Amino acid sequence: MPVTDSIADYITRIRNAGKAKHKHTDIPYSKLKENISKLLLEKGYIKDYTVITTDKFPIIRVQIKYDMYGNHVIKSLKRLSRPGLRRYSGKDIRSYLGGLGLYVLTTSKGIVSDKEARQMGLGGEVLFSIH
Repeated sequence: MPVTDSIADYITRIRNAGKAKHKHTDIPYSKLKENISKLLLEKGYIKDYTVITTDKFPIIRVQIKYDMYGNHVIKSLKRLSRPGLRRYSGKDIRSYLGGLGLYVLTTSKGIVSDKEARQMGLGGEVLFSIH
């Protein structure tokens, strides 16, 4: 059965791999998912990611990050905008949990966090929240 919401699939795979204490998870490749992985790496929510090209299709291998006690670094990962109900925010996007977490947005300048969007004065589609 084909996946209709690839971003929801992406965050679900990361959430499930963290709960199951896996070292990594494989996700079907897209440029959007690679850019999201880059942002999550910069913000410290994943350990690393690599793009692996195979015979059939490329994948993104995301290395799951754990704290010193073996707990998943990501406490909450929630999809906000979805294909049936898009969620947009203007230039006045609020911070998530007072800055403890972040919103991931897709804007005209690419994939950015809520803080970066406020600094650039951009709005966009709010893909998901993470902390």
